[in-house]
Amino acid sequence: MGRHRVFFTAFALGALLRLVAMLGYGPAMWFNDSYEYVSVALHPRPSAVRPDGYSFWLMLLRPFHSFSLVVFTQHLMGLAAGVLIYALLRRKFGLPKWGATLAAVPVLFDAYQIQLEQMVMSDTMFTLLVVGVITLVLWHRRMSWKVGAVVGFLLALTALTRSIGLPILGLVVVYMLIKRTGWKPIVAMVTACAIPVVAYMTWFYTAFGKFAMTNSDGLILYMRVSIFADCKKMDLELPRELPLAFMCIEEPVSKRIGYAQWYLWGTGSGNGNGGGEVLHRLPGKVKFDDFKNEVASEFAKRAILAQPGDYLGVVARDFMRAFTWGRPRFPDAKTYNMYQFQPYYDLDANGKPKRLPQWATVGGRADTDAFIYEQGPAETRIVQPWAGVMSTYQKVFYLQGVMLGGILLIGLAGVVVRWRNLGGPVLLPWLGAFGLILAPAATAEFDYRYLLPAVPLACIAAAITLRRGIKVRRRSALTPTSASASEPTTART
Repeated sequence: MGRHRVFFTAFALGALLRLVAMLGYGPAMWFNDSYEYVSVALHPRPSAVRPDGYSFWLMLLRPFHSFSLVVFTQHLMGLAAGVLIYALLRRKFGLPKWGATLAAVPVLFDAYQIQLEQMVMSDTMFTLLVVGVITLVLWHRRMSWKVGAVVGFLLALTALTRSIGLPILGLVVVYMLIKRTGWKPIVAMVTACAIPVVAYMTWFYTAFGKFAMTNSDGLILYMRVSIFADCKKMDLELPRELPLAFMCIEEPVSKRIGYAQWYLWGTGSGNGNGGGEVLHRLPGKVKFDDFKNEVASEFAKRAILAQPGDYLGVVARDFMRAFTWGRPRFPDAKTYNMYQFQPYYDLDANGKPKRLPQWATVGGRADTDAFIYEQGPAETRIVQPWAGVMSTYQKVFYLQGVMLGGILLIGLAGVVVRWRNLGGPVLLPWLGAFGLILAPAATAEFDYRYLLPAVPLACIAAAITLRRGIKVRRRSALTPTSASASEPTTART
């Protein structure tokens, strides 16, 4: 511990901040998606909207009846991600202690990272799994089939936590082919990943009659194109393509809501042309069924092919939102506020703290599901002075988008200067970070919480890029033998 006092100090301060968050906002904080996760944990089933990996974790912790324990484990996950970053950069890439610690600072100290760990949400688990995969792959330049199997299993957990995790498998496979790690670890990795994923998809098939992981990918892509799709440019053939025509939004593009989520989750004025009401034109009471998902997917593809410029425009616009100064209120004030450490209660019309929503869930209701899991009240309790401390802290201590852009550019420079080696070890974390930022912009919509898993990967890529310029000078008092023993071996580029 004494040898790593710089990192240990940062780790301890990060842990202290997380303790303050737990004291100020217990037992947990809530997001709209939280209630579906809890519902699945209470009534196990494949979810039509998102994979169940995080709900499986809630199931394991359910006997303890404590959302405080849930968020405590998530805070440990956030700290563990910082440890992995430090260990990888220190031991395998020879960064000085302060340099490796600096790369872990965003994970350890970013207020929005800590706030997301305090939520009943899957993002913290996803972040740790992604960092774990990248760490293992970069750590073992000559990977055995056993390590490949472990990486594959982690990739399966990543995909079951968030569906965007599955493309990371392809990224890792390509990287391992470039590095010529051999066919045995690649086959072991793909097999270890495929078995849990195929098992889950089989379970999904028994419930929905479709061999897939969700029934939402097409509907989410429809949400992406809804703010620019113009049916007059799509040349629909009627009546053969009447289901696609039902998905058209008659409002002129100039008068539509400026964020895509409205067209999947929003509630319109009752005329069937606003928010998610468009989807009710198709038969069936369930929004996320196979038929609606397929029709929405086909509509979205047609819109993209008919208006490629408009599609690229909205993707570029949302991608660039990641690199602004400050945090604009996007997509709306309500969503923005869910990511804040509020120092006060959100009050209802009677001046009392708002209770959890009474949305219907499978087998219950959002508020009653949370009560059953907790075996008591589950609403967030705001306790002073701890809540005020975190609220004040969040106003200052977070990674600005401009800074994230700079970190990505440093990593990109590292890939470019190693072009003869196809980017070297910088390539994998940099492409992972870039892809995690681009994917939501291309398939759904920008959301601040989607940025957080990309940050540690971007920091790893930038740190590897800079390591040659920040080597620690060896003390003259050390002999060559003692110096080599005290410093880790630097990996080749």
